[in-house]
Amino acid sequence: MAMKKRLLTWSMVCGLLISTTATADVIKIASVGPMTGPFTQYGDMSRQAVLTAIEQYNAKGGVNGHIFELVSVDDACEPKQGPIAANSVINQKINFVIGPLCSGVTLGAAPIFDEQGVVMITPAATSPSVTEDRNYQYIFRTIGRDDQQGEVAAKFIAHLKPKKIAIFHDKQTYGQGVANATYQYLKKLGVEVAIFEGINPGETDYSPIITKLKSLGVDFFYYGGYHPELGLLLRQSREQGFNVQFMGAEGAATSELNSIAGDAIDGMLFTFPADFVSKPENKSVIQSFKEKGRDPSGPFQLTSYAALQALATAMQETKSTNPTTVAEWLHSHHVNTVVGDLSWQPSGDLTTFAFEVFQWHKDGSKTVVK
Repeated sequence: MAMKKRLLTWSMVCGLLISTTATADVIKIASVGPMTGPFTQYGDMSRQAVLTAIEQYNAKGGVNGHIFELVSVDDACEPKQGPIAANSVINQKINFVIGPLCSGVTLGAAPIFDEQGVVMITPAATSPSVTEDRNYQYIFRTIGRDDQQGEVAAKFIAHLKPKKIAIFHDKQTYGQGVANATYQYLKKLGVEVAIFEGINPGETDYSPIITKLKSLGVDFFYYGGYHPELGLLLRQSREQGFNVQFMGAEGAATSELNSIAGDAIDGMLFTFPADFVSKPENKSVIQSFKEKGRDPSGPFQLTSYAALQALATAMQETKSTNPTTVAEWLHSHHVNTVVGDLSWQPSGDLTTFAFEVFQWHKDGSKTVVK
């Protein structure tokens, strides 16, 4: 019933978006991400951002006489759902996708989108394997890769000079990838990692791991993965007197982590997209989020908003909604967006993207660590 209500709400919103301009041609934008399962917060972040951008463009008459319509497609952040979600988009004859968000899903969806000539821009999938050695023409990102994020994390860890570092991950595409990137860059810096291991997602008791880390004298814990496991690791560590510095990546930095970890989250470090929310040039966009009761401050809201900006700009400049024309334009031009001036490598990866280290507070706020 809850899922039906969610789907109905989004359908009603999309209907409202097109009702005021009934005679205009419609460009459907698929927002692909989790609408069910434990990672719905990621999907909500992205869809609300895309919706905010669509509302603003449509209020100004759309793009070249076309207005946008949002179509939500659920992938539950499950890798096996990647091809299913991609085929759902194609069967609906949608040519433009913002998402998927989870790297495992994106790995399965991207080849299908590219083969079918659908422009896909992921605002959240950070695994290098999404684009590496793929020779895609229609696949892009508006977020950096894990090797960029891992470098930022490793440099910060090296600066802190911990005595014994443990790096753990959830054995999944995203979590293992960002953990390995951090580990490899620490090695380049000559920093020794005492333990590098995977855990089993979905477990409820991590006491054996915590006991092991305490016995080894670990004083810095880095985790690659999502919030459910990290939240438990944090809470159980504090309960068992393992009060070391924790650090994670942007994929775990959600309000759900606060709910699981409680006060144990206070002081947690994260790599995160740069603080685009506080930039003066984004003031009006941030205000438009807040007027609708939407939070712009998570890791994927503004990267999702930027993805719609990129598509709209390409359509405006080419005066075309042909996905091949749009993709070719994006490969050879830059776009001014809420996350900066974006341009793309032939792989569809950004030429540059800024990650920063933030400290999380128990009230849910975060501050940049200078």
